Amino acid sequence: MERKYISHNSLMNWLTQLNNEGNQIYAPVAKGNKTDYKHITSVEEISMDHIQTTQSAKAVAFPRTEKLFSYTKKNGDVTLQNFDTTTIPETVVFGIHPCDAAGFKPLSGIFNWDTPDLPFNERMKRTTLIAVSCTQCDEFCFCTSVNGSPGNTTGSDILLTPIKDGYLAEIITEKGKSLVDKHSSFFEADPNVNKEEYLAQVPVQFSLEELNKKISNMFESPVWKQQSERCLGCGACAYVCPTCACFDIQEDAHGSSGNRLRCWDACGFSLFTMHTSGHNPREMQSQRWRQRLLHKFSYMPERISVRGCTGCGRCSRACPVDMNIAEHLTEIAAL
Repeated sequence: MERKYISHNSLMNWLTQLNNEGNQIYAPVAKGNKTDYKHITSVEEISMDHIQTTQSAKAVAFPRTEKLFSYTKKNGDVTLQNFDTTTIPETVVFGIHPCDAAGFKPLSGIFNWDTPDLPFNERMKRTTLIAVSCTQCDEFCFCTSVNGSPGNTTGSDILLTPIKDGYLAEIITEKGKSLVDKHSSFFEADPNVNKEEYLAQVPVQFSLEELNKKISNMFESPVWKQQSERCLGCGACAYVCPTCACFDIQEDAHGSSGNRLRCWDACGFSLFTMHTSGHNPREMQSQRWRQRLLHKFSYMPERISVRGCTGCGRCSRACPVDMNIAEHLTEIAAL
């Protein structure tokens, strides 16, 4: 892994140059008391002092709603127009934290475990992730409990760690190296600093080893009913999560033509598993809460060899009834 230094002014000039070259730049933008990823046209819009954005960055590769194909029916014949990958722009996502960058690994596993998903993969090919290490945290952050860290490099193409007057730049992938080499004038030599000294101190809240030992054998445990008693099934946790990938298919039909759409969904919704027969195999909220945790901490590791949680804490921040996932995982690990 190559290390370099970039000053704050050079970083802003570099992002401006990338924007001028036609790249779509997504970065954290503050609005009111919230910060979220937006398509920016000026580096003046970028927020650098937030702890966490409200939404994750997953919509860059997995949009809330996207057209998979369009169709036209005429005289009994159906003509399909597949997803046009040439419309996807070169994209740079700047300012994501390591927990967000790491979230693209489970997403890639989900969208490639059987048939490779063309729209997702083509977006990822054209996306470069420039992450920024965390120098501050809050009570909801628990990345260190799930084998992450405030300076984790997983998923990032380039990781910047704020140091005095600038950033330590770690170039992690070939995609990141290509971008840095193309704009090498903005970078200087390795500053020879200990990165760990600049990172936030995120306390470990539970034993992942104990959680892994127990959760897969708890399908019939009463803990699911107990933990889910105040859950509203609103789906806020899934919509802000960087790894949740549940979706629904909708038809946008207009007479003899239309579009097939893929839209975000959530396994916590009461109708998510409703069959046309009227049978619902997960009719109780406790069953849906169980599915959420088992999927992230048991099924995904078994099937795609990656955990479905990066410890970003967004679900706990967003929950209107204060269902703190780290507290629930701590309880399970201690059983």
